[in-house]
Amino acid sequence: METKNYHEDLSHIRSMMERSSRFISLSGLSGVVAGLAALIGAVYVYLVLEREGINYFEGNRNFFAPALVKELTLIGIVILVVAILSGYIFTAHKSKKKGLRIWDATTKRLLITFAVPLVTGGIFCLALLSSHLFVWIAPATLVFYGLALVSAERYTLPDVKYLGYCEIILGLLALFFLGWGLVFWAVGFGVLHIVYGLIMHKKYK
Repeated sequence: METKNYHEDLSHIRSMMERSSRFISLSGLSGVVAGLAALIGAVYVYLVLEREGINYFEGNRNFFAPALVKELTLIGIVILVVAILSGYIFTAHKSKKKGLRIWDATTKRLLITFAVPLVTGGIFCLALLSSHLFVWIAPATLVFYGLALVSAERYTLPDVKYLGYCEIILGLLALFFLGWGLVFWAVGFGVLHIVYGLIMHKKYK
């Protein structure tokens, strides 16, 4: 009996330490929603390009008019907002269900660690955009996003780093297939997020 209580105490202490050092309320469903938003966005971008008379699958490196660049940028911002909102809503619900605080010191460390490579990548992509180097933007977003996930793994679920590795590899591959960034972007932010989200939802529900 004493041995059983001893193991239970150790398990409880280990659980408390993990909760204090890692943000463990991330919801797999938020990944699914973010992935669906990315896929819908990618399809919409393809339709916009068709509307402008651009056959994306010809593989040409097209020069986009400023108005079209603004529209594509706006679509990207909308997708980002949907992903962030869904992440917050599902994560807040999961935290409340588990009786955990969503905002604490660990969350702050997670956000800072995640934001450094992400903001750096965002500024880098803005520079590419201003220089009309559009074909490099999709690979860059995938690589920097993957680096952000790998960096943030220490403060959240360890499985996050595997998604990060996949995003980095996909982004590096996209560098060798310039002009096909939309496809790689849809796979990275769409398909991978959905698969990862479903796995995490089943594993940590």
